[in-house]
Amino acid sequence: MLLAVDVGNTNTVLGVFKGDKMTQSWRIRTQAAATADELALIYRGLLDGIEVDGLSVSSTVPAMLREIRRMAVKAFPGVPTVIVEPGIKTGVPILIDNPKEAGADRIMNTLAAHHLYGGPSIVVDFGTSTNIDVVSARGEFLGGAFAPGIEIALDALASRAAALRKVELVPPRSVIGKGTVEALQSGMIYGVAGQVDGLVRRITAELGTPTTVIATGGLASLVLAESETLEYYEPHLTLIGLRLVFDKNT
Repeated sequence: MLLAVDVGNTNTVLGVFKGDKMTQSWRIRTQAAATADELALIYRGLLDGIEVDGLSVSSTVPAMLREIRRMAVKAFPGVPTVIVEPGIKTGVPILIDNPKEAGADRIMNTLAAHHLYGGPSIVVDFGTSTNIDVVSARGEFLGGAFAPGIEIALDALASRAAALRKVELVPPRSVIGKGTVEALQSGMIYGVAGQVDGLVRRITAELGTPTTVIATGGLASLVLAESETLEYYEPHLTLIGLRLVFDKNT
């Protein structure tokens, strides 16, 4: 079994693959200060006896990489391990001004999107930030756009405006909110959907060719039904990319 681990700023997602099929997955809170021993205890506890013969990891939290390496040695001794970083073969040409700026999760999403859907394509990853990444017809990473994530935007409003507060993120009765809660829900959900649709349309126009649009990330389900441009939903796109990159490097 291959254990794929995507360490994000807010959550860490783990998935177990048997061949190319994911058999189990978990989402846990990322703890940037966690030690190797703590990580080993958590990961081993989730696996509950599942034998792992491969480990593939990406992280958008650079401070955790040292402890992740130590955890891999302690919890999975002798197991082939791939950590996505410079020098790892991904098969993804990175066509931006400074390729080192491209996050490992964005490259994994590019790899998986091209593998599953071909190209050109646009990946919209709804996480701590909303990342919109552009994949060429040949599987190249062309760059993209960042926007504040849904929860980040809601937290900012609640902390900076005395009359506003955090609310449950569900669609309101109508776009025209009849109270503070519904007005916030409308702005967050329909506002993000409109933002994504606008960016996707501009990117497609700039490319000059029809594109496939794929949604992923923990908050994607909030926007899917309200968006006019999101076509496919693949919640484990980054983990699929980690499976593919593991095969390329072992």
